[in-house]
Amino acid sequence: MKNFKTLFYLFLTLISGVVFVVYIWPYLKNKWQDGDEKQGVEVLIENYGESINEAAETFDLPANYLKALCMMECGGAKKIKPRFEKHVFKRLKQVRDGKLNNYEHVTKDMVEDASDEALKNLASSWGPFQLMGYKCLLLDIKIKDIRGDDGVYYGVKWIDLTYGKYLRQKRFKDAFHIHNAGKPFPKSGISKTHHPQYVNKGIKYMAVFDKMAKKN
Repeated sequence: MKNFKTLFYLFLTLISGVVFVVYIWPYLKNKWQDGDEKQGVEVLIENYGESINEAAETFDLPANYLKALCMMECGGAKKIKPRFEKHVFKRLKQVRDGKLNNYEHVTKDMVEDASDEALKNLASSWGPFQLMGYKCLLLDIKIKDIRGDDGVYYGVKWIDLTYGKYLRQKRFKDAFHIHNAGKPFPKSGISKTHHPQYVNKGIKYMAVFDKMAKKN
């Protein structure tokens, strides 16, 4: 009988754990994330609002899109940890070593003298818009330029050069998809972004920042 009670309590403990992980934890996690997002929007306006408005005017791009993108990529934070992309490093190394003709706009003559450490920096994303380091080669600038005080300006400049026409045509789904996946939103309707809801969340944040701008 004693063994039966012990097994019964163990069974109840196991069931309780499963219920918490499957049902309660996701709910709590979402609630905490909602709170973080609200705080992030306010922090973004404080940290980047003015500089994004200035860059948007300079390059004739919608400020609410740029703020939404910044929110998606760094949450409005000033201290942004770079994200290393192993598959990008592999491709850049192949270009440097002559095993691949090019990777996007990067050719061998651009990286032939680059060390592995330098390639790792080029294969990492930086700054408020989390631009890949190798994007600097297109702008003819250094990585420090996109992660420093001028990060917003150079980030918006790259956006303007790469897919600014989509933004001026108000093709925002295509723009978000290009920034994250390199191509316009697929005709199949199935997103190829790292997170399947990336584009939808971007559109949602645009509405939030648009509403805030109208209030002010």
